[in-house]
Amino acid sequence: MVREIFRQLPNEDVVYFGDTGRFPYGTRSKESIRHFSLQAANFLQEQKVKMIVVACNTASAQALDYLEERLKLPLLGVILPGAKKAVSSTKNRRIGVIGTEATVASGSYPLAIHQIESDIKVFSQPCPLFVALAEEGYLQKKASYLIAADYLAPLKKQKVDTLILGCTHFPLLKTVIQKVMGPKVTLADAAESVARETKAVLQNHGLLNQGPRAGQHKFFVSDLPEKFRRLSRRFLKYPVDSVQKIDINRY
Repeated sequence: MVREIFRQLPNEDVVYFGDTGRFPYGTRSKESIRHFSLQAANFLQEQKVKMIVVACNTASAQALDYLEERLKLPLLGVILPGAKKAVSSTKNRRIGVIGTEATVASGSYPLAIHQIESDIKVFSQPCPLFVALAEEGYLQKKASYLIAADYLAPLKKQKVDTLILGCTHFPLLKTVIQKVMGPKVTLADAAESVARETKAVLQNHGLLNQGPRAGQHKFFVSDLPEKFRRLSRRFLKYPVDSVQKIDINRY
């Protein structure tokens, strides 16, 4: 997702924080997710950011409203952009959602979809092992196909024609997911929509940087900076030369 923000907003400075020390959020309680999300937001505010994109489906689902009550700068989650993309893609009005356990349990995607089109059928399926498969580089292994076939069978049975990839890790498994679901199913990745809405929010608040200089990016994590550097080649397709570890519990 951040890669798409880099592409669509080339003149913006981006401060990226990855909570690598407490990841994944998908198996955490709502209280923990809210606490962690507020700590991350407090750190980013200290960096003098002008807007925060909550680029995590679980945090968007469980903590966005909590953050909006406590922060004064513009915020954007990933749920509504993903829902909009899925609604515009579906033809048979049957949408599937895959995500972490916490994202699926929140019911955020069905709620967002039904706010747009109330008569669309939504079917949700948690796929927690997909996160580990993406992290470990099991992008097209036999085990990945077997796990995907098991997870996605209920959604195939429901004949969904659009599938929301409701976790930022899941697009790495697009090849596997597409093969299991079949060529007639559209995979809805919110990255382009989120980047586009980020630009719109900045424009609406008079905050968009028009250049001419290229944006400068900073990367922070809560643990394992070297591992993040390695994974960034897979996730971001962007050369990350410097990653700083911070003590997130200070915030």
